[in-house]
Order: sequence, then structure tokens, then C-alpha cells
Amino acid sequence: MLSIIGTLVIGLIAGAIARALKPGNDAMGWVMTALLGVAGSFVAGYLGAALGLYSPGQPAGFIASVIGAILLLLVWGFIKKQ
Repeated sequence: MLSIIGTLVIGLIAGAIARALKPGNDAMGWVMTALLGVAGSFVAGYLGAALGLYSPGQPAGFIASVIGAILLLLVWGFIKKQ
């Protein structure tokens, strides 16, 4: 139970940093920001494993989670424009 709460807190921090670093208006609440950070961590872990940076099943680091969240924000921006 504590690991889930820890994951959500780290996701919230990573998502907030990603939203602060990416220019533009990304209007979303703190729940969506936390989910963005958690999803960014999964994206970073998957891409890191595909590139050989992480072994399968190894969690991504904090900086990689922020980068993954920024990538998700960019993809969401492209989808939302069209």
C-alpha cells in the first residue's frame, strides 16, 4: 500500500516538473498531473528497456520519468491540436 502512495507522490512531482518545463498551457488538475507523471515513468521505463538502458522490469529513474512525462505532454498537444 505504501509503495502505491509513494509512486503517486513521485508521479505528482514528476508531472508537475514536466508541466513547468514544457511551454504552453496544459490545464489539468493535480490528479491528472500525478497520472501524467506515473504514465511518464512507464513510458520512460519502456523506452529505456527498448534502448538497452534498463533491464526489463527495472523502474525508470526520476529524471527519466520527467522526460517521459514531457514526451506524453508533447504527444497530447499534437493530438489535441488536430
